[in-house]
Amino acid sequence: MTKTITILGSTGSIGDSTLDILARAQAGTYKVVALTANNNAEKLAAQAVKFKADFVALANPEKAGDLKRLLSGTGIEMGVGPQALIEAASRPADFTMAAIIGAAGLEPTLAAVQQGNHIGLANKECLVCAGETFMANVKAHGATLLPVDSEHNAIFQVLESDQPAGVRRLILTASGGPFREHSHEQLKSVTRENALNHPVWSMGAKITIDSATLMNKGLELIEASYLFDRPSSDIDVIVHPQSIIHSMVEYIDGSVLAQLGSPDMRTPIAYAMGWPKRINAPVQRLDFAKLSGLTFFEPDTGKFPALRLARQALETGGQAPTVLNAANEIAVAAFLDGQIAFLDIARSVEQTLEKAAADKAFLQAPKTVEMVVAVDQAAREISREILYMTAL
Repeated sequence: MTKTITILGSTGSIGDSTLDILARAQAGTYKVVALTANNNAEKLAAQAVKFKADFVALANPEKAGDLKRLLSGTGIEMGVGPQALIEAASRPADFTMAAIIGAAGLEPTLAAVQQGNHIGLANKECLVCAGETFMANVKAHGATLLPVDSEHNAIFQVLESDQPAGVRRLILTASGGPFREHSHEQLKSVTRENALNHPVWSMGAKITIDSATLMNKGLELIEASYLFDRPSSDIDVIVHPQSIIHSMVEYIDGSVLAQLGSPDMRTPIAYAMGWPKRINAPVQRLDFAKLSGLTFFEPDTGKFPALRLARQALETGGQAPTVLNAANEIAVAAFLDGQIAFLDIARSVEQTLEKAAADKAFLQAPKTVEMVVAVDQAAREISREILYMTAL
């Protein structure tokens, strides 16, 4: 039977990889329902035409004219603006790849969840910003959440979910980013170009910077807590530069189960798309005889405080994870624009958390999407004020 699929964020790296798998699949295996993008009308239109999508949505209304011109005569429906993203996500589909980066992906992904089908979750912020609300919606609507982050996908594959008492801890692996061997002094002079040069993974700019600061692993720590219903104390992070072991689960009998594979996002994407069956993915196969070695070491949270801040936010609960994420998004954008230095990213996040904690409601978790958005926007304003003072 043909599986219908929607891709939220089709022009990003996850969207590209998902469409690459679709392009290699046997004719008639998949039917594209909807594709969405933030700003890239040209690429979105080309994808829609190639994959014969029914509907496309572009978040930026200023590009509406471009999109309309590019789709003229194709018969493909289109919409623009944030509400169009929600419309795309609301159209019935067997599988939705939720790959919109940042807090902007929350409402469209929730709209997809409310259809009660399979969701490939490649957006960390849905759980970081709105973990309780998001998971409550997953349960209420009977949706199946399939993690696409390589680390969470690895845990999903090896976790014996029917025996939670048998699990001792989850172990998230991290590449360590491009600066794992840098001194604190060297980190002071890191440039935008340095930070975007990841040694292993090919990702979008925001996630690549998060990997360089280790905030990416911090967000994954929070995400894992909600996905697998484990407290912070049951989740460890270990640096594994080769990125061959994507994560592990340790059981109370001493067994450690790991998922291994080449560092290629098409593996977890294919696993999510095909679940509960496995489908072919065009990835390089591991040759164990040629592996030079697998190394592991503890992350240095002194040099990379973002990971410490994320764990503290998870343990604090309430609004802390939402504030953490909002402040990080603002700081990363400022770094990419050349407004602040690399070390200012984590510093400004910490200062935003400290200032937000003065609010009496800080320890109360947002219960609705509207509350999440309000906390997110307030945190962004605090972060902008702090960055303004930093730049003076």
